[in-house]
Amino acid sequence: MSIAALDRRTQRLRYAWSPRLLFAELLMKQWFEPVIPFTVMVALAVYFSLTIPDYATARNALSLMRLFAEFGFVALGMAFTLISGGIDLSVGAIFALCNFAALFCLFVLGLPAWLTVLATVATGAVLGSMNGLLIGYLKARPFLTTLVTLIILRAGVNLLNERFATVFATNSVDSDAWDFLGEGSVLGIPANAAALLLVLIVGHIFLSRSRYGWHLTAIGASRKAARHAGIRVERMLFATYVLSGALCALGGVFYAARQGSTDSTTGLGWEFQALTAVVLGGASLAGGRGTVWRAMIGALIIFMLINGLVRIGIPGYVTSGAMGVILLAAVGIDVKWSKNRGKVVQKTYVNPARVPLPACPAIARASASPFAQNDRLVDAEAIGLDQVEGPEDVILDRQDRVYGGTRDGNIIRFSGPRFERREVFAHIGGRPLGMQFDKDENLIVCVAGMGVYGVRPDGAVFKVTDETNRTWYKLNDDSRLRMADDLDIAPDGKIYFSDCTTRYEMTTNALDIIEGRPNGRLVCHDPATRKTSTLISHFYFPNGICVAHDGRSVFIASTTLCQIYRYWIAGPRRGELEVAIDALPGNPDNINRASDGTYWLALVGIRTPTFDLAARKPGFRLRMVKQVPGDEWLAPGLNHGCVLRFNEAGEILESFWDPTGISHSTLTSMREHKGYLYLGGLENNRIGRIKLDRGDPGWTGYAAYWGNKRRDRG
Repeated sequence: MSIAALDRRTQRLRYAWSPRLLFAELLMKQWFEPVIPFTVMVALAVYFSLTIPDYATARNALSLMRLFAEFGFVALGMAFTLISGGIDLSVGAIFALCNFAALFCLFVLGLPAWLTVLATVATGAVLGSMNGLLIGYLKARPFLTTLVTLIILRAGVNLLNERFATVFATNSVDSDAWDFLGEGSVLGIPANAAALLLVLIVGHIFLSRSRYGWHLTAIGASRKAARHAGIRVERMLFATYVLSGALCALGGVFYAARQGSTDSTTGLGWEFQALTAVVLGGASLAGGRGTVWRAMIGALIIFMLINGLVRIGIPGYVTSGAMGVILLAAVGIDVKWSKNRGKVVQKTYVNPARVPLPACPAIARASASPFAQNDRLVDAEAIGLDQVEGPEDVILDRQDRVYGGTRDGNIIRFSGPRFERREVFAHIGGRPLGMQFDKDENLIVCVAGMGVYGVRPDGAVFKVTDETNRTWYKLNDDSRLRMADDLDIAPDGKIYFSDCTTRYEMTTNALDIIEGRPNGRLVCHDPATRKTSTLISHFYFPNGICVAHDGRSVFIASTTLCQIYRYWIAGPRRGELEVAIDALPGNPDNINRASDGTYWLALVGIRTPTFDLAARKPGFRLRMVKQVPGDEWLAPGLNHGCVLRFNEAGEILESFWDPTGISHSTLTSMREHKGYLYLGGLENNRIGRIKLDRGDPGWTGYAAYWGNKRRDRG
């Protein structure tokens, strides 16, 4: 192998397995945010295991779990208030007062264990409601409000302890239930730790899967925006502080059951430890960000640090100082990371690779190439001039009405002898792209950012599918259909469609072509089973989809590679993928059937030597994206309109051009119908139509797929 060939192979491997790509994907994952706190937690566990005798034993682990659980409840209460955009500095005092309340109910009032638990939780909820009332409804500042509450409740705890400490110390209760809360186990796990785990699971579902959690996060991100969205901010904040008080009360119950006593140091300083823990775990002081699991990671770090330093023999004042330093560092990192994370993602997310483009065929007018430029589209008839914005795909029904999807989320229908009547057939909301009629005359539509939808003949919109199976080994969750592009329907009713990129959206999909990576896929939805599955992954920007005339294969346009592929869906070659057309002079878009058994293909852009050279230079494209404004990026020739016709063997038979680009630039689709060819374009202000010399005046797309039907009246 020559040195040049080896260098090319090395470059391909370098850009195919880019560390930048892995880093960018990791930054996009929410679970990656607490990776540093998690690493710190593991490092602390390893360090103390090596320096403290018997620290790594199962017995010590169970003991630490029992000691940690009560603090975990307090940290969880703090987490909910921080996510809401507030803070609760009274959590330690509420915990202490609820510890007293549990002992008072049990030893003084003589209540049974179950009623003691309920009464204590109710006490915590009432104490939390005081904060909620002041902060939620009276618009008091959370920091000052909960600081005052802390002072008042802590004073109350001290006064009550002086009065009842002796009573608690000289009384006992014979209750198996109470003993279980303090010293019992569930499947070998301490009862309080098992209860905390259960609360964490419920809290996770509550926060990430319920309306309450969505609203709480929205309020933390922006109260003004949440209020404008119709969220009842005051009630949500009130409920959050009630929840915080109830969680602190749960911790107080288990602490009372385990310790059976109270004093002035109970819960002292826990509010600052909980605040440090939750911020260290990734909850933002500005609100709107955080999870229960991150809060627990931070809580475990603080708990292990305090416990470990005490067991090593470090004085308490040093530990307190360490907590202060950690809190300051966590706040600083939180502020800087929140401000700059988006910039870091933006700078690392686009990772161009070397694109193996085939040689470009000749398109010069004087050449004998079937791609040779001509003027056959220049005088195309304009339908709906200035009445339609960017009809990316066009299609006609059995009543000879023409449809086009527009960038404002509408599907426009033109009818009448000269298509003079315009109406909005349906409003889908996203960007309608590829379209096809099914057997029941429902218009099935790919909608960018939403998935695949259908429109019934009466204009009613329904969802077909918006997700597919996830690729298990990918960091990026690709189950959502991010960019459904074009579709076609097989004789058995299955819908085959392209999802051209799993990394970008409609507004940024050009970056996928610039990146030049196989981020797309071919997906199939079976209406009979309502299942959607990915047939081909790692495809270079799959675009146009067309089921062959015999229904045994699917043609797929690769916009990035300037090639057409054929995927077999029936017969002995089922599941095989082959190249049908190996070299095109431009970037292919939609593919549709022709009346004579051949196929139409639109080229949305025309290749240039400069763009082909850039495809082999990923470093150049990366610098271009970073340093050059988007409207000045190098792109294919978009001021030409071109339609090709090819046969089953992949041979190009003829071409239709608008080299001026005045009427039909950036052509993305074409449909043959009764001897005419209808044209659609992503940036066009019209639907074009030309008369075909060899077109069948009786041929329609619907009949070619589903056979002739009796024409509806009216």
